[in-house]
Amino acid sequence: MGEKDIISKTLIEQLAACLVTQLLKLPVVPDSIELLSPEYQRVEDRRADLVVRMKVSEKDAPRLLHLEIQNSNDSTMPLRMLRYYTDIRFRWQHEPITQYVIYTGKAKLSMATCIEENDITYRYEIIDMRIIDCSLLLGEDTPEALVLAILCDFKERNAQDIVSYIVTRLYQLTGDDSQEFRRYVHMLELLSENRDLKNIVEETEQMLTDFKIEQLPSYKLAVQHGEVLGMQRGEQLGMQKAQAEERRNRMHIATQLIGDLPDQRIATMFGLSLSEVAALHQ
Repeated sequence: MGEKDIISKTLIEQLAACLVTQLLKLPVVPDSIELLSPEYQRVEDRRADLVVRMKVSEKDAPRLLHLEIQNSNDSTMPLRMLRYYTDIRFRWQHEPITQYVIYTGKAKLSMATCIEENDITYRYEIIDMRIIDCSLLLGEDTPEALVLAILCDFKERNAQDIVSYIVTRLYQLTGDDSQEFRRYVHMLELLSENRDLKNIVEETEQMLTDFKIEQLPSYKLAVQHGEVLGMQRGEQLGMQKAQAEERRNRMHIATQLIGDLPDQRIATMFGLSLSEVAALHQ
């Protein structure tokens, strides 16, 4: 199994509620979502990527949702999904099952979604991440959703602007936790290869890192030699430049999202006032 597949599955687990309500458009009681861990063993060990139990309303009985993450076209996908269906059904025999494949690949989707032969009819759904509007996940404004947005359709928006916003926002959301920031950026780099955006991600990350002056060896050396004041002034100028660049990126991307999201949501996402957002309509 490739590293990108493992990363994708980790993200999907963290984004389960978001995927159910935003991408799949399923009515669901959010607090009812429960991750399950199905494992099967026949000749070989295997497990479904993600199975959750959920309720579509407080009055309804729970049902199962099976999500499979696929990074490339596979002609055997219908048979694989049918096998997962029967395995899940054997374990939870009295709960209805809905199945989806989340396609994150680079190539055009070409997998079948059904088996129809003799007296057998079996179907499942495929969600192609390449045709999902990125504003849907950008609007969630969580690290996991921002990372997955790299796989979506940017529409007519500038790729550099979108990537710059994602990386900058990840930095803001992770705060002082540099390890957490690196973890999300690593995920972003892996997934960005599917959209030929890895170079842009790396350049944007480097640009942001350049302004973290307090972490440079030269800064620490200056502290040891009593040159803190000069470095602090340099840091201040660097941060001012970084903040100005970051604001330009936010305003530019906010302009491109006008009409896709409510003004209040855009204002909250980008730290703008409603009057500033209103001015972007002009």
